[in-house]
Formats: sequence, C-alpha cells, structure tokens
Amino acid sequence: MRSISIASGKGGVGKTSFVINLALALSQYSQKVLIFDADLGLANIDVMLGISPKYDIRYVINGDLNLKDIVYPTEYNFDLIPASSGVVELTNLNSNQKLILKDQMEEVFKKYDYLLFDSSAGISENVLFFMYLAEERIIICTPEPTSIADAYALMKVGYKHHRIKDYYLVVNMIKNEIEGKRIYQQLLYVIERFLPEVKLSYLGGLPFDECVKTAVKSQIPYLKLCPENEISKKLTQIALKLLKFNPQETKGLEQFLEKLTTG
Repeated sequence: MRSISIASGKGGVGKTSFVINLALALSQYSQKVLIFDADLGLANIDVMLGISPKYDIRYVINGDLNLKDIVYPTEYNFDLIPASSGVVELTNLNSNQKLILKDQMEEVFKKYDYLLFDSSAGISENVLFFMYLAEERIIICTPEPTSIADAYALMKVGYKHHRIKDYYLVVNMIKNEIEGKRIYQQLLYVIERFLPEVKLSYLGGLPFDECVKTAVKSQIPYLKLCPENEISKKLTQIALKLLKFNPQETKGLEQFLEKLTTG
C-alpha cells in the first residue's frame, strides 16, 4: 500500500478536486484506491461527489462504529472514508483517538493499493500529522504569490516539526507548462537556499479549465465529465508518473501503523 498526503498551504487551490480526480485516474489503471477525508472537522469529498453518508469518522472516534463500517464505495471504483462537518474537536487528534484509529486501520487498508489523505488547508496539527503519517506528499499551489508563499511555509513547518524532507509539487490553474515549471524553479531556489535538506520534485501542472467549475457544481469528477480536455490529460499523466515511481523506501502498512502512534 502506498499512502499519499495531499496538502496545500492556502485554501481555494483545487486540492480536493485534484484528490478526487487522481483517485479516479488511478482506479482506471486497475488500482484499488481509498480516499481518507483528512479534513476531519469540515468534510468536502462527500459533498463534491454528491454522496450523503449516514456515518462518518466521528462515529469511529467516539467508539460507536468500526472504521470498516464507514467505508463507502463510489460509482467511480474508488472508496471513501468521510470526515465530519462542523466538529471542532476532531481538528486536533489526541493520542487516544490515534490509537482507536490504529487498532482498526490494518483490516481496512490492507486491500488497497493507494491511500490518499485529503488534508485541510494550512499548517494545523492535523495537517502536519497526516503529512508525517503518509509515505509520500503532494503539495498543491497555484500561480498566485500568496499560494506559492504558503506552499513554501507548509514545507518549512513540515520539516521543522517532523523532519519531512521529500515533497512533490503540483501547480494548478496554470496558463501553460512553462508557467508551472517556472513556479517550481522559484520554489526550488528558495528551498535550496533556506531548506537544503528538503527535496522538491515537480509532478506536473494542471491548466485552468472552466470544466472544473462545471464538474464541481455537477458533483462529477472532471476526468469523467470532460475526459478529452487538456486538464484531464495532464491529470492522467500525473497518475502515470506516480504509478511508475515506486519509492524504494516504502515499507507499506506495517510502518504506516507504527508511525500512527509515534507522530
């Protein structure tokens, strides 16, 4: 199992839409994918998919249900563990809550090839925890200067708090690939100067496309709604890069569970 945390320093960069469409792209290559909505107190994935789950992660944390009871299949051949909405106490998991999750995760996660954490925006403790927990991390930003600055801040805090050294970058809403690579080079320059221990790899750029807005309103992944658009093709290329790149350091589910209670 490969676990990937998808995060952004700034909200409104299209992170959740990216997660949904990445899950769909991976599933189209016969991968078993589970999305864990890691914005625990402010659910998004279920809304964007038009799903109304009866139960969510809150019921597991409270001991009312097991984790396997809240895994929801979607019509797109990937599964979802939904977050809660408007539950403040879930925005910072304590040690006991982590132990409750750990005791049930092995049974649920062992059948999947990919586990995708859709983290909340910003640098909260939960965001840092799921970044640490995952074996791979994707940072999403846009060409906006504030988004770029916040992406750097997120990687900086991730390194300072948990010594996280490896990140992928996806630049969303770009005019062309030249712009995406330019932003990557800007971030790389700052990282090499001030965080030389950190490695940032460019995963790809996604063009601005009005189809994304239509897809969000329709509660349908744009990969399904507009499969021939350039953004769908670029997203598929990113999925293929991930499939081809299998980190040698990956230790799988056992190490994942160990990190869950040591982070």
